[in-house]
Amino acid sequence: MHLPVYAHPTLTVLIDDSDSFLRSLSFQLDPMLANKTFHDTAEALLWLRASAPERDVPLHVNFDMQNLPADQCNVALDLERIYRIAEQRERFAMPSVLVVDYSMPQMNGVEFCEAVAHLPCKKILFTGAADEKIAVSAFNRGLIDRYIKKSDDHALDILEMEVAALQERYFDNRSDTIRDMVALHDYRFLTDPALAEVVRELKRTLGFVEHYIFPNPTGILFLDRDGKATLMMIETEESMQSQYEIARDSDAPRSLLRALLERRVLTFFSDPYGDGMYTSSMSENWHRYSAAPRICQGKETYYWALFELPAHYFDQRPYTYAQFLQELQPQMVAA
Repeated sequence: MHLPVYAHPTLTVLIDDSDSFLRSLSFQLDPMLANKTFHDTAEALLWLRASAPERDVPLHVNFDMQNLPADQCNVALDLERIYRIAEQRERFAMPSVLVVDYSMPQMNGVEFCEAVAHLPCKKILFTGAADEKIAVSAFNRGLIDRYIKKSDDHALDILEMEVAALQERYFDNRSDTIRDMVALHDYRFLTDPALAEVVRELKRTLGFVEHYIFPNPTGILFLDRDGKATLMMIETEESMQSQYEIARDSDAPRSLLRALLERRVLTFFSDPYGDGMYTSSMSENWHRYSAAPRICQGKETYYWALFELPAHYFDQRPYTYAQFLQELQPQMVAA
C-alpha cells in the first residue's frame, strides 16, 4: 500500500446506447460521484480525445550537463506546483474511469476501449450473461480493467466500489515516477503502508475529498468538498531534531525548545512572510502555532498533526468540488 502524490475527484464517464438506462444509472449513483453520460459512441470518442490529459503532474527537466557525467541530466521537480493543482478549475472534469456497455450498435464496448487504449483512463465493461468470455479476453489483453454483469443483483454496488478503486489506481499510476523521486528524501511516508492507512482513515472520517503533498512544512494538504484546507504536518525523528535546532539557533524560548526536544509539540508558523519555521517575532505566542503530535509507527516513527492552512498559501481560492457538482447537475446526461 502506498499513496499517490495527489488525488482529487474526477469524472466517471458512462457510455451506453440506451438513453433511459443512462438516466436511471446516473440518478442511482452516489451523488458525490460526478459522472457524464453519452449514448452516442462517436460523440463520446470526440469528447474523450479532447478532455483526457496527456500529463498532469509538472516535471521540469534541466538538460544543463555542465557539471554532470555525459550520460546524466538534472531533473528538477517544483513541489509547490503539485498542491497548486487545487487552483485549477478544470481538475474535476478530468475523466478517469470509463464505464462502457458491450452491446452497442455503432461499435461494441471492446471496440470502443480499443479506440481509447492510449488514454490513461481506467475502463469497466458492462456485459450481458452471454458476453463473459469476451470480457475475460478483453481483460487478458489489457483493454479493460474490470467487467461487471448488468444482470448481477448488486451491479450498482459493485460498480461504485470498482469506480472508487480504479480512481485511486488512476492517480497511483500517474504518481509512480514522482513518488519514486520524492520518496528518496522527505516523502518516505508515501511508500509506508502504516502512514498511508492513517491518511485514508482521515479522508474517510473527516470528509476530505482531495489530497496533495505539501512542500514546506513537509506533509499532506487536504481539501473537503467545500474547499476547506487542512494541512497534515508529518515529521520524523530526523526532521523533529532539525526543527529543534532551527528554533535553538533562532533563540527560541526555553519552553518551546523543551517541548520540541521532548516531542510534545509540532509547530507550523504560518506567517505570510515566513517559511513555516520559528522566528524571533513569535517568541511570546508560539503556542498559537502548535499542536500535540500523534504518533504513527511504521517503517519509522512519524509525528503528525492537523493545522488549518491560511488562505495566503493560495494565489486564488480553490474552486470546490461542491461547486463543480452543483454546476454539473443540469448537464449530467449529454444531448
